[in-house]
Amino acid sequence: MLFRSVIPPRLLLAGVVASIVPDADVAGMRLGIHHDHDFGHRGSTHSLFFAACLGGLAAFASNWLRASALMAFAFVAVATASHGLLDMCTNGGSGIALFWPLSAERYFFPWQVIEVSPLGIKRFFSERGWVVLASELLWVWLPLMATACGWRWMQAPRK
Repeated sequence: MLFRSVIPPRLLLAGVVASIVPDADVAGMRLGIHHDHDFGHRGSTHSLFFAACLGGLAAFASNWLRASALMAFAFVAVATASHGLLDMCTNGGSGIALFWPLSAERYFFPWQVIEVSPLGIKRFFSERGWVVLASELLWVWLPLMATACGWRWMQAPRK
């Protein structure tokens, strides 16, 4: 498996889960928490503080994740933070509370090229959802794959 010797499968799975966890905040909408509240959508769970907290949990579970505490912390923290940073590139919503709890201010990057995803499963699997997936393919997955391929090419032994 690609990178198995570098990233243990359990740590990889933890990183995948950590990259999704920030959107658990949408459950607050059902509880009446307004999306602009600190604990609303794209609030505290999209912050660097939250990413560090999840990284800390991963460091605590590093033996189970079969990684060093530093590697578990860094990998899970970066995976979690990537969610908020990518959301800052979307063209909708009210921004990301990146520096919560120090600041409740919400931020976007100056370039907002990724189509914002509709909330809810039904709306996601609509025509609008396909537009979002195409946007994410263009602005997230293709550059990521190009970077990974370039990295792999640079690491290949030369004759």
